[in-house]
Amino acid sequence: MFIRRNGGTGGVMQTDETKSRYSRQMLFKPIGPDGQTRLGERAVLIVGMGALGTVLANHMVRAGVGIVRFVDRDYVEASNLQRQMLYDEDDAAASLPKAVAARQRLSRINSGVRLEAVVADATVDNIGELLEGIDLVLDGTDNFQTRYLLNDACFRSGIPFVYGGSVASRGMSAIFVPGETACLRCLIQPSDGAGETCDTIGVIAPVVDIVASYQAAEALKYLVGASAANRCSLVTLDIWHNHYYEMKLPSPSSECPVCSGGRYPALEREEAADSATSLCGRETVQIKARSMFDLDEWRGRLEKVAVVRANPFLLKAELPEGERLVLFPDGRALVQGTEDPIRAKTLYARYIGM
Repeated sequence: MFIRRNGGTGGVMQTDETKSRYSRQMLFKPIGPDGQTRLGERAVLIVGMGALGTVLANHMVRAGVGIVRFVDRDYVEASNLQRQMLYDEDDAAASLPKAVAARQRLSRINSGVRLEAVVADATVDNIGELLEGIDLVLDGTDNFQTRYLLNDACFRSGIPFVYGGSVASRGMSAIFVPGETACLRCLIQPSDGAGETCDTIGVIAPVVDIVASYQAAEALKYLVGASAANRCSLVTLDIWHNHYYEMKLPSPSSECPVCSGGRYPALEREEAADSATSLCGRETVQIKARSMFDLDEWRGRLEKVAVVRANPFLLKAELPEGERLVLFPDGRALVQGTEDPIRAKTLYARYIGM
């Protein structure tokens, strides 16, 4: 599942070189040499390597977390470069998967950290494998379907989950710790997750950096063993209108299926996310196939009806209708040029079949 690991061993050793690298961080007394050693022994999972995820990965890798695993289903485009800090124009021109481009950049930042890059969609089918050996999960996603999946999987496995979200000039962040705090479902109901998105009202990069930095700070506190310093509140802010609020996390709800019922709805297949998912800010719908795609085979098929470009990671077909179809080997397809799942499914059925 993991594309490739760099030369790190999974635990950043305290050599003279690493002591020099992390000297300023270790001078910070709440971390110190012991905390730095703990960081080198820990593993984190970042789900989503877009705006939030790139900042989170940058912080975790530079801080010396021993294993940084990240998963993303998308590839780099020019519209990402305004706020997704690990990528450049060459990545966009090559349509590199974000996980691949991130690994390439991060491996040049800190070769002592073990990087595990996954080009895939985080789903009920693979979330268990993604969480194997992980100490903490960081939310870099752009939709609540995936956030509820992470929430439920983390609480079932006893792994802390650091939530973050941003849109326009607003942001939110909190850390949820199984057995100690309420979960995301207690705070934000599924029906509350819909509404304004970056697809409809945009987003500015500074709020992304701020939210991800709040997330990274809570992660570092937990990873070094200073969990008593973790913030027990939901932070919300608006950096354009100069608003800042903190709301104390509520007690676990007696009506929450996760905290009080021992049920994990996002992990139950009959309640899992629909196969067609609109992607934030992309005018794109993702559809998951029942089997993997052989890109060479599909190139041969689609070249008869569309203009096709391909690399080892994906295939893009410009459809006669004006939309674009992007196929990934793991069975995912992106229908670009529409936000309508029905339209996307129609085009998918026309060229791929259902």
